[in-house]
Parts: sequence; structure tokens; C-alpha cells
Amino acid sequence: MKIKYLTLFENYYNEFKNTSIIKNAISKGLVDIEVIDLKGEVTDGRVDGKIVGGGSGNLIRYDVVSDALNRYKSKKSKVILVTPKGKLFNQDLAIKLSKEEELIFVCPHFEGIDERIMDEVDYAISIGDYILTGGELASQVISDSIIRLIDGVINKSSLDTETFDNNLLEYPQYTLPRTYNNKSIPDIYFSGNHKVIKEYNIKQSLLITKQNRPDLYKNHVLSKKEEEILEKCDENYINEAIKKSNKD
Repeated sequence: MKIKYLTLFENYYNEFKNTSIIKNAISKGLVDIEVIDLKGEVTDGRVDGKIVGGGSGNLIRYDVVSDALNRYKSKKSKVILVTPKGKLFNQDLAIKLSKEEELIFVCPHFEGIDERIMDEVDYAISIGDYILTGGELASQVISDSIIRLIDGVINKSSLDTETFDNNLLEYPQYTLPRTYNNKSIPDIYFSGNHKVIKEYNIKQSLLITKQNRPDLYKNHVLSKKEEEILEKCDENYINEAIKKSNKD
């Protein structure tokens, strides 16, 4: 995948390109990142202008961004404008975008970009109901969620049971030590009973989603198996599994 960023602040991407999963994806040749400084795309030195009709602050000029897009996009490009006025980003959209060959992110600053740019983008995307100083951080959030889904970037097994699969949050996970600060890992995880552990995890995922994200939970259709787990996987059921493992 090729990813390009149209920005006024190319330095924002220095650490992004050279850290963790993103760095590995680039080194494997799975992702190619190009950062384009819009300030270098103008001849008169001005990338912004006053708002026509009045209003505080400046906007990035339409002609500057439009000309840059014409220079850097191809027939394969999908252009993404990051903006609080856009569609709310989610995992389904991340999966869809991860299948594209080339993405171009347009990163606003000041009070945004001249509205006419909307006719030249394929997606207007928001990462949440809040305002950032510019679009650079939002473009990195979206890019990170997309890049990790590309085949070969991370182990497929790590993607199999992730948060937001089937509109559910991921169940709690732990690592050693078993007890620290008087907080212990649930005993069921040491039982060796993988069937009951799996059922326990499913129930925890359902309960956490219902409590923390009722908006997601209401869109999740309980399977017959999940209904059975919610009914039978109680404290007594778990304790019996633990006792049996201790006897074995």
C-alpha cells in the first residue's frame, strides 16, 4: 500500500514512520509512506487565506490543495479528508480502507480547508467528537488502524479476536505475576480447561460491552451459543471447572 500525506507540518510524521509496527511494515515493503509539505507546493508562499464573508482565523486555500492532489494522486488513489464534519471512523471502515492500493490524506489546519475541496475527496472522516489543532494526528490514528490490518504486517492470530469484532469489546487479558498489589488473575485461567476459559472470555466480552458501550451491544445479535453461555457460565460453573482441574 502507498500512503501519502498532504500537510503543513511534515515533521509530525518522523516518529510515526520510524516506530514499532509502522516501521516494520515499511521495512518489509508492505507500506510506502510519502509526506508532502503543502508549503512547498505554492509559488507565492501563502497556503492560507482569510475567510470570505467574515469569520475568525484562516483557511487553507482550495487551489493549493487541489493542485497538489492533481500532482500526486493516481487512478488508484482514494483521497481522505480528516475533519470533525466527516463520517465517524470505525473498524469496518479500517478494514475496507486496508484493501486499497493507495491512500492520500489531506490534513487541515487553521480553521480547516476551503469547502470546495469536498468535491475532490472520496472520504471525509472524523476520529471522534472533539477538535484537534490539525489533521496530522488524526491521519496517523487512521493510518495505524489500517496498516496493522494489511497482510503480513502482524500475525494473523493477533487479529482473530480483537475489540469491535461482532460489535463487542475484547475480554480482559492478563500476564504474570499471578498476584501483585493484592490483585490476582482469575483462577479459571490456570485451570487448563480451555473450553470453560473460552466460555468465560465470551461472557466477559458481552458483559463489558453491555456496560461500557451499550451503543455497540444493542447492535450485536446474540447467538444461541452466547445465550447459553450467559445462562450457564455463572460462579458455580466456573468453580466446578477449577475444582475438577485441581483434582486432575
